[in-house]
Amino acid sequence: MFTGIVRTGRIESIEMQGEAGRIKVTPERPWEQPIALGDSIAVNGACLTVAAIEGDGFCFDVLAETFDKTNLGEKSSGSLVNLERALSLGDMLGGHIVTGHVDGTGRVKKIEQVGRDWKFTIECAQEVLMLMVYKGSIAIDGISLTVAELLDDGFVVHIIPHTIEETDMSEYEVGTKVNLEADILGKHVQRILEFGGGQEYRLTFKDV
Repeated sequence: MFTGIVRTGRIESIEMQGEAGRIKVTPERPWEQPIALGDSIAVNGACLTVAAIEGDGFCFDVLAETFDKTNLGEKSSGSLVNLERALSLGDMLGGHIVTGHVDGTGRVKKIEQVGRDWKFTIECAQEVLMLMVYKGSIAIDGISLTVAELLDDGFVVHIIPHTIEETDMSEYEVGTKVNLEADILGKHVQRILEFGGGQEYRLTFKDV
């Protein structure tokens, strides 16, 4: 589990083997506690496992499915990414509950500066959009944010200068592909409704 409170790092290298590969990421500042092999770290919101430690950097083995279903497939050496290590029991929950399982991707449609702040309009598929609610939580590239507006083909978030400075949003431009993870509560509600939530059920078990 994660909270969406991230720090940044740079992709040092991507070594592909067929459609899968290994990426090396170096944080721009170290964590207070050392990282160990097997630890979970969210890279742009995608939960990955530390497969090797090389100097100040960490290597992750990335499946073809992950490259295909997230924006990691569009990254290259030098790309800025958001990083968050998994929660430990007793850690502060500063954002919202983020699982590190990307629901889909979107594209930056519009970027507007509003005073000192910024307004980002993100296009996304209906299956992701239907999981959002006005003023609910959304993780964009692993960043815990609040849905400010819901549109027919996407949504809007308002970003303060600190978030711009401390995340990969500083490098967003129109057309940038972003990872999206909706609030886990919305996904549970959708699943219940798919099976007729609110109706009374009687389960029948047969002896095998």
